[in-house]
Amino acid sequence: MSEELHRIRLSVNGVTREVELPARRLLSDALRHDLGLTGTHVGCEHGVCGACTVLVDGRPVRACLMFAVSAVDTEITTVEGLTREDGSLGPVQQAFAECHGLQCGFCTPGFLTTVTACLRENPHPSHDEAREMVAGNLCRCTGYQNIVKAVERAAELADPQHDDQHDDQHDDQQSDAPVEVQP
Repeated sequence: MSEELHRIRLSVNGVTREVELPARRLLSDALRHDLGLTGTHVGCEHGVCGACTVLVDGRPVRACLMFAVSAVDTEITTVEGLTREDGSLGPVQQAFAECHGLQCGFCTPGFLTTVTACLRENPHPSHDEAREMVAGNLCRCTGYQNIVKAVERAAELADPQHDDQHDDQHDDQQSDAPVEVQP
């Protein structure tokens, strides 16, 4: 007996795509296997690690916990959709590269989408707020110090008042004190 398939339209990164899939297909699997958007990673498959985080209508969602058919009539943004229209890195992506927040890279897409959503809500986070922003995502490389620095740097880069001359002064004052983040 074959499984019933549903033809649905998903709006992903500003492009409407039509797919045919079973009702039980997870959004993470639909993105990766049906649409070829492999930037979304699947880690724990229980919604704990955050590697599969995408934005649904601008809010971070664990794609491994959502059925693809539930995403109809929403706007989905994957890590591939965080780049600028000209193909250059968005501020969060650039900050993670500058601050060595990429680690091994497996968890990075989830961090990038999560931080993007958090900075929209709080564009000027304190150090503690930056730590809190990434507390729901797991990095198995245990490199939270650079990830937190990347959040703070992304906030600077996204600020319309950003001044490159200020960057030199900020770099000199940046603390290398260890950061502990409890996921």
